[in-house]
Amino acid sequence: MAMRVVVHLVGEDAFVGEVDELPDPRHTFVFLRNPRKRDGKELTYITDGATAFLFPWHRISFLEMMDEVEGLGASAGAAGTAGATKILGFFREDEPGR
Repeated sequence: MAMRVVVHLVGEDAFVGEVDELPDPRHTFVFLRNPRKRDGKELTYITDGATAFLFPWHRISFLEMMDEVEGLGASAGAAGTAGATKILGFFREDEPGR
């Protein structure tokens, strides 16, 4: 099942997309489907008809996971937060020496 994410690119407005699984920070790209502006409109720099994209990690500041992430449910949260909306930030810092 696809998870909705808000992608924050360096120097660009954030946009919404979908990922099939949590991105692996060891990879050099993040695989996204159906990127669009937060209001649902098309991104101006995307070719009409294209639906899947690879965005390089060095361009991404962070991702906001807008859907509950499997495996990070009740055991990861504090007591009494069952049913609460969870937002997980995924951050990456540049490698030293870059």
